[in-house]
Amino acid sequence: MDKLLYGELSYKLRGLFFEIRNTYGPGQKENIYSNLLAETLKENKITFEKEKLINIYTPNEKIAGTYKPDFIIDNKIITEIKSSRYSTRVDEKQLYYYLRNSKYEIGFLVNFSTPKLYIKRIIYTNDRKPFLKA
Repeated sequence: MDKLLYGELSYKLRGLFFEIRNTYGPGQKENIYSNLLAETLKENKITFEKEKLINIYTPNEKIAGTYKPDFIIDNKIITEIKSSRYSTRVDEKQLYYYLRNSKYEIGFLVNFSTPKLYIKRIIYTNDRKPFLKA
């Protein structure tokens, strides 16, 4: 528990997600929540890149393609924003694949339009990724 992966940043992000949801409620479009998160991150001086391309590598270290997650926060955490009535396994798998096939180890799936704010934290550590050399 003492070694929670990016614990302080994760805690701050969760607070920002709740702040956005409490202020704007459910039911906005996904791009509205995305813009609200970007503005909130700027106000809190947290660095991020929006829709940054992530290279996906083959076992022999060639680029197989790219992913484009909604946010890379502080060059550490992938964040996917959703705005739908329900969160699905497909949403979770999307984030899981981003993590499994990149250097990033932690991600948040945030659905602002579920009856209660949905936040799923997924971890896929680099020691489990064969394309990364130790």
